[in-house]
Amino acid sequence: MAEEAKKRVFSGVQPTGKITLGNYLGAIRNWTPLQEQYDCLFCVVDLHSLTVAQVPAELRKNTLDLVALYIACGLDPNKSALFIQSHVHEHAELAWILDTVAYVGELNRMTQFKDKSRKHADNINMGLMNYPVLMASDILLYQTQYVPVGKDQVQHVELTRDIAERFNARYSDTFVVPECLVSKTGSSIKSLQEPTAKMSKSDPNDNAVLSLTDDADAIRRKLRRAVTDSDTDVHCVHHSANKPGVSNLLNIYSLMSGTTVAEAERLFEGKGYGTFKDAVADVVISVLQPIQAEQKRLLADKSYLESVLKDGAEKASCIAQKTLSKVYRKVGLIPKIR
Repeated sequence: MAEEAKKRVFSGVQPTGKITLGNYLGAIRNWTPLQEQYDCLFCVVDLHSLTVAQVPAELRKNTLDLVALYIACGLDPNKSALFIQSHVHEHAELAWILDTVAYVGELNRMTQFKDKSRKHADNINMGLMNYPVLMASDILLYQTQYVPVGKDQVQHVELTRDIAERFNARYSDTFVVPECLVSKTGSSIKSLQEPTAKMSKSDPNDNAVLSLTDDADAIRRKLRRAVTDSDTDVHCVHHSANKPGVSNLLNIYSLMSGTTVAEAERLFEGKGYGTFKDAVADVVISVLQPIQAEQKRLLADKSYLESVLKDGAEKASCIAQKTLSKVYRKVGLIPKIR
């Protein structure tokens, strides 16, 4: 009997700003074990980043940095397709077709559109509104079964499901309707300065964010400045609404050290915040330094990264072309004469 085909996983990260500890714990680190079970495609979604004005040279640098970071964090180009979104033109082409089955009302309701519109009131462009349709294209193009996402992206996957079902109903079965793989760990990493808000790479307060490229001194400084409360002991993690800062640091320590939150709480019970924060810094530094060293090594070997991206785009394009050809035929477009 032939071996059953692996189910497919797709995900990606924007190459904007500095990748945070929250991005790592909530997404990238969780992708690595998926490679053993699924047929995985991991993308640097550079087209998405254009919804906000970018400095071109910085965008190019950030894109390559992120590819190297993917590999440094454990993604294996021999097991997964690693590629840049704009290198596979079918993403943008399918997005236009899906625009014709997406409704303005449902795009207006997207939480991220509302948030970004408030933050970038001087640049509320159509790309900002159509962002979820391009995301739907990213997913549906590869007949993706599972999409690993944080809780803040579930709404976009739900829209993708709606678009897929609407297209299938109108033109007959074409797309796999994807499901979410919601991370159970790391998706709740909070700002170090406002621990009731998510840690965000767009936060203007550098002290609020731990970046994967921060050196040891910066990590220790930021954690020592992290907001806690007027108490002096590490406890009451189960009442995170009352002690969000301490709970956030305990969560970080737990995830980075491989202990449970309860074990971490017992370890630091009765100890002062200074000792606790230094211990959190120690474990974060110990995990990130090898990743940083490997990323630096990879960035020095540009020809290798280019070969990874070439191979990844070819693998992705092979799947994407089949899907787009089927879509064009279903909607009535005449195939290109070759």
